Amino acid sequence: MKVMDLFELHRKLIATARKETPDGRVPYAFEKRIMAHLSGHAPMDSLALWSRALWRSALCCVTFMAVLGVGFHFLPASSSDNLSQDVEQTLFAAVDSGADQGGDVR
Repeated sequence: MKVMDLFELHRKLIATARKETPDGRVPYAFEKRIMAHLSGHAPMDSLALWSRALWRSALCCVTFMAVLGVGFHFLPASSSDNLSQDVEQTLFAAVDSGADQGGDVR
């Protein structure tokens, strides 16, 4: 695979463009207006792109959390089972089964 030298490519393109005669349909100083327009732009700020995307995603997450919070607030109450008791029973299930088998539990 041959890698082309960018300087050599630039030189060839400029030489070819200089050989061509300008077209009469192009408005006066068109190239200068385009180049002035291009030079007026600031370089792309990747940090600004990331921060904008992260703020949008944070806003989506907060909105989703608020919708879920309102939805759970207005849901009818579940059965009389207490969630804390269910969690406690689940966590201590291994300890209780070890004690039932005669293991040393301290």
